[in-house]
Amino acid sequence: MTAITLTVNGQSVNAQVTPRTHLADFLREHLLLTGTHIGCEHGICGACTVEINGEIARSCITYAVACDGAEVRTIEGFDDDDLMARLRQAFSEAHALQCGYCTPGMMIAARDLIRRKGGLTGAQIRTEMSGNLCRCTGYVGIVRAIERVMLARPTLSLPTASPRKPQLGPAPGPQPSGSTAAETKAQSATVRLKDASAGAKTGTTPRLSAGSAKKRRRIKVETGSVEASGGATRLTQAFVLEHPRVEVWRLMADAEAVARCIPGMHLDGPLVDGRAAGRMEIALGPIKASFAGEGLVVSFPNEFRQVITGAGGDRKSGSSASGEVAYRLREEVGPAGEDLTRVEVELSYSLTGPLAQFSRSNLVRDLVSRVGENFAQNLDARLSMPDGAEIAPARLGAASLMWRVAVDRIRAGVSKILGRPPS
Repeated sequence: MTAITLTVNGQSVNAQVTPRTHLADFLREHLLLTGTHIGCEHGICGACTVEINGEIARSCITYAVACDGAEVRTIEGFDDDDLMARLRQAFSEAHALQCGYCTPGMMIAARDLIRRKGGLTGAQIRTEMSGNLCRCTGYVGIVRAIERVMLARPTLSLPTASPRKPQLGPAPGPQPSGSTAAETKAQSATVRLKDASAGAKTGTTPRLSAGSAKKRRRIKVETGSVEASGGATRLTQAFVLEHPRVEVWRLMADAEAVARCIPGMHLDGPLVDGRAAGRMEIALGPIKASFAGEGLVVSFPNEFRQVITGAGGDRKSGSSASGEVAYRLREEVGPAGEDLTRVEVELSYSLTGPLAQFSRSNLVRDLVSRVGENFAQNLDARLSMPDGAEIAPARLGAASLMWRVAVDRIRAGVSKILGRPPS
């Protein structure tokens, strides 16, 4: 259990929660604020929309522990809000609700839209509100209600956005008041990276580690047993990088930099409140897919640990995917006393649709192992040359990876026949 303190609807709340508890479940089950509705549980439908530090967010894909120190406002917290009062009246007059399940999230999103923008057409309002889904009304009444309030916008006293707080942004996330030894090391690592960057800009050659040869070394990735339960496939991977843990953490805590090292991964922009939209491109034999969706990053810097969850869909194949990647960095000492870092990765994923059949094949599991190896090599190259040439994003294509898998299987078979361990 983890102790958290946050402000919910103006009231200070202290609680003990498990690290995997979502904010929506915490609000509904611990605080009994059932106005926050849970629909898709993937951050798509918008029924769970709340305000966190003055900005709207999906509470079903936000961990409660990530909100430690934050200010959260649910639909129950807008009773005395003038703009929300105008929206409630307009929604009633324009018949903008039916079953009411989407209404709390819809109204919070509408209030945020009117706060930020004015003078939009009906079509533009539909586009802006497309992140909130309604199964009943056809959106006609909802758009009409928002138009009415938006027309009166010049006469309204609009709330201003709260200054964005660092707790929910990208890593390093929350920091304790005292300076720890790990933080001191991390600051030293930052200075070294900045020095290398300055050297590159002035034309001098930055100091490179032993692994910065032109030809990338192959890093061995240990892949653990694969388990399938509840429709999800789970596996573990681990590899060792010849770099100190604080330097590896500085890179891996940067979700954008990590995404550039993952084969097939593309982010559509920087992280906002720990979330980012992006896509994962894969090619499995004749099937090519591009899973577009949204991901959430939760960082635990004092534990050198980070958890990334995401979900998305591929329009062409009609397949959907969801998954979680959790990695932890552990210190190791090399044969010559050098500082090494062991990266331990726990991966779980589930597929639905035409691609679901591939999630159970040994081939895909072997491909996932190869993806881990490419990821490790990219991390090593970027750490060796922090301000060097850009690493081209690797593509997850089946052809080359399948060939390497076949070669490894032949090697394993020959080694088994000869009674020798595979190299």
